[in-house]
Amino acid sequence: MARPKQTNVIPPMTNWGGVRSVQRRLERSATILDNREAVAYALLCMANTKITDIMDWDEAGNVRVKRASDIPDHALQSIKKISVRTDRDGNNHLDIELYDKIGVLRLLAKASGLLDSPDQDDKPSVIDVNVVAPPMRDV
Repeated sequence: MARPKQTNVIPPMTNWGGVRSVQRRLERSATILDNREAVAYALLCMANTKITDIMDWDEAGNVRVKRASDIPDHALQSIKKISVRTDRDGNNHLDIELYDKIGVLRLLAKASGLLDSPDQDDKPSVIDVNVVAPPMRDV
């Protein structure tokens, strides 16, 4: 009885996280490591920006966006997106989106070791919390 011929087909490794993927990750981390002061400065700029660095308002509630030359450099780095939209009545509305301040603060706290505790290694990371509602009474 003749046996079927086996073919040794090797699947491509591009989607399996091969050596090239690891090399790219190392190169990226080396780039970040070489520029860590610039990365830290940019994160600190985002964390320290206040809305009043970009705009102000009067007692009547009228909002005014400051001129670009009046906005501090650290606040300019925290602007994620600016867009202008026109409503049905033809009025223009300016939308300014900043980077997520909570996310940036969390990243800075984690990078600085602020969220780590020395005795946390042997403790579980989940805490059980039971919430009990008070008994209902007729009034």
